[in-house]
Amino acid sequence: MYGYAMNKKELTNRLRRIEGQVRGLQRMVEEGTYCIDILTQLNSVTAALRGVGLGLLNDHVQHCVRESLESPDPSAGDEKIQELVSAVARFAGK
Repeated sequence: MYGYAMNKKELTNRLRRIEGQVRGLQRMVEEGTYCIDILTQLNSVTAALRGVGLGLLNDHVQHCVRESLESPDPSAGDEKIQELVSAVARFAGK
């Protein structure tokens, strides 16, 4: 089971709201909306996506990483820690 499994409905709802925001951006471009207004909305979408990403990272640490650290197999924790470090680097754009 994945770390976000208990929040799956909430996560799906947030992603659907973001999808609606992106469609709104498309409409703004099609309608020739002022650049600054589009940039403001784009910033809101970016912040919403970052919020989802941070929530997923938190769920991953709280569930997946914790579970592997509590595993009797010591290498399981090491693998999850490396996986987490890589995920944080990708999330940070590295």
